Amino acid sequence: MTGSGFSTEFYNLPASLPVFPLGGVLLLPYGRLPLNIFEQRYLAMTDDALRSERLIGIIQPTSETESQQKTPSLYKTGCAGRITAFSETEDGRYLITLLGICRFNIEQEIDSTRGYRRVVPNWEPFRSDVEKADKFDMDKERLMVALRGYFEKKTIDADWEAINRMNDVDLITTLSMICPFSATEQQALLVAEKVEDRASTMISLLEMASHEGDGIKDVKH
Repeated sequence: MTGSGFSTEFYNLPASLPVFPLGGVLLLPYGRLPLNIFEQRYLAMTDDALRSERLIGIIQPTSETESQQKTPSLYKTGCAGRITAFSETEDGRYLITLLGICRFNIEQEIDSTRGYRRVVPNWEPFRSDVEKADKFDMDKERLMVALRGYFEKKTIDADWEAINRMNDVDLITTLSMICPFSATEQQALLVAEKVEDRASTMISLLEMASHEGDGIKDVKH
């Protein structure tokens, strides 16, 4: 992995990983995710992560109703993030930031004595995640047209100057993480093999959402 500060080489990725099930939240390699930690089991998880590899796996429950349960069913694929910022509030919460490192598939879930969940991750399908692509082929004009239509449809205000300053890789990563896609759409972005595949999926999702409800309305019987 390239970059300054602490780095995580592929061969150093751990054999077990604490996971944080979060509905509607997506973490991708090289994306940054701020989290407000307040449940006791996740405070314990953060303490343990800080004492070891500083890695936490972010993964979605398979349904919105299950996300409120203590042990919801989980999607197969998540993304591990390294704690890069940490602070503690006066009321005992932790404010942390995760930097996406590498995706993983769950091989099996293992026992945990501290209340949070742990899994055996299979990192191998996502070996390329630890080497950030500098550039890739993308129809930038088509993306921007689709993005403007999507933001207009969703009445989202955008900082277009900031968007135009971003390089293509960071743009696709950031949009994938912040756009209000459904869980299944977020998973489609997560499992896209390469950044160019994610960009293609992103454009398709934006275009489909922009045209929802257009044309002839359904006739109700």
